Amino acid sequence: MTRSHAASVFVAAALATLAVLPNRAAAQIVVKIGVINSYTGFVAQAGDLGQKGMDLYRKEHEKDLPPGVKIELIRRDDTSNPEVGKRLAQELIAREHVQLLAGFVLSPVAAAVAPLTAEAKVPMVISIAAAGVSIPRISPYVARVTFTLWQQCYPVGKWAVKQGWKTAYTAVTDFIAGHDSEAAFTKGFTDGGGKIIGAVRFPQTNPDFVPFVQRIKDAKPDVAFLWVPAQQQAVAMIKAVRDLGLRDAGIAIASVQDLLPDEGLPNMGDTPLGLISAGTYSVAGKRPANEAFLALWRKEYGEASIPDFLAVDGYDAMAAIFDLVKATKGKFTADDAMAFFKTWKRPDSPRGPIAIDPQTRDIIQNVYMRRVEKVDGKLANVEFETIPQVKDPWKELNPAK
Repeated sequence: MTRSHAASVFVAAALATLAVLPNRAAAQIVVKIGVINSYTGFVAQAGDLGQKGMDLYRKEHEKDLPPGVKIELIRRDDTSNPEVGKRLAQELIAREHVQLLAGFVLSPVAAAVAPLTAEAKVPMVISIAAAGVSIPRISPYVARVTFTLWQQCYPVGKWAVKQGWKTAYTAVTDFIAGHDSEAAFTKGFTDGGGKIIGAVRFPQTNPDFVPFVQRIKDAKPDVAFLWVPAQQQAVAMIKAVRDLGLRDAGIAIASVQDLLPDEGLPNMGDTPLGLISAGTYSVAGKRPANEAFLALWRKEYGEASIPDFLAVDGYDAMAAIFDLVKATKGKFTADDAMAFFKTWKRPDSPRGPIAIDPQTRDIIQNVYMRRVEKVDGKLANVEFETIPQVKDPWKELNPAK
């Protein structure tokens, strides 16, 4: 090969390489999402379920992203501490230059981070936290895909009155989620003509529920409204109800899905049988989308693993983010993202049809009344009544000024 011919070959190869560079550059669109989650602390199990839901959707649908577009999750542990969560959000925004924030098990963490989203113009998708009903009003860059406790506890209060129960006692965990639950049930129950004859709050960590349940038993209300974080504390509360014979004393129990999470039922014995709760999701829900979700979950995490409402919330939050990335091909501003989220709908979520309310940026969804029954020899939250397309009642009762 002559020197001139070799040079020609080299130039041709170089030009060929340059010709593909624009495509290669186009293939480098990476959407960076900062996930702030409680991997440790008193709600770590909730954080784990929510993360598994997010990871499952991402794994199943990465193939659906536009060519050359990738989603990168940068995970941080807030240790169930609002100050830690705020510091991590600052680092993710300033150092990692994330385009979105997601996750948030605890509402106090979400509330601490929300002001930063307004300052930095970084959208925030609340994937799990359900209290702090006013959090979306802190910043125009917040959207909630999970639920609010008012969506469930207010209807439960109204339902309890319809059962003929005239007096109630509320017992909740002493932080914002418990406070929201207590206020919502009380509002629904008293609006219907019922009377609250006692209220108690217990500590967030390592509570001994026995003395609190004893107070309820001594007060002899018609119904006790109980709220604790799901998972271990729910199992401990049900054990206290059993040990003190609360139901045997003629005291009914009303609650929401946190007290009777699907994955906790196998550890509760038969005590929950017949208990009724309000919730947005149940493993026993007879919906094609739910059956498909459960098949994916069991394939990924094993037949013994049971998802619950937190897992589905994480799954749906990732669906909203993927839909945004697909619609924009990975190129969006903060305002573009919020305009998209305000009109986002998912008719085939495992929990039924869901949509973000464009006025409040909170979720609209069905609330199901569920009764614990045995299905194929196992306890299950069987849905027997649907309250369709419920908006957050607190915002309906307290419109923005």
